[in-house]
Amino acid sequence: MMTDFTPAERIWHTIRLIPEGKVAAYGQIADLAGLPGRARLVGRCLKFVPPEHPVPWFRVLRSNGQIAFPAASEYANEQIAKLQDEGVIVKHHRVAMKQYQWQPDLPTLLYQLDFNMSIG
Repeated sequence: MMTDFTPAERIWHTIRLIPEGKVAAYGQIADLAGLPGRARLVGRCLKFVPPEHPVPWFRVLRSNGQIAFPAASEYANEQIAKLQDEGVIVKHHRVAMKQYQWQPDLPTLLYQLDFNMSIG
């Protein structure tokens, strides 16, 4: 069980499981990390990823598929380029979540996302 990880470690671990060519929403990551309702915490934790443990931050979007960074900003352009490199189509600063959203399979949910207890 992974309940002894910090909330940030749980979030980073969950994001690392998103396969290439797929995306997830901030709230979805919070839920899968056992931190329901903590979508904003996901965004904050992405600011503090240790360089020695990279996380594919660019695969995390708003629930409507929108890039969270301002349009044409350096980070938005970088995120769009990284997503496109993985085959994800970005139109008008948005990704079609129905097409690209990660849906973890049962083994992933049971064995790689074993966060049974929420953290206050």
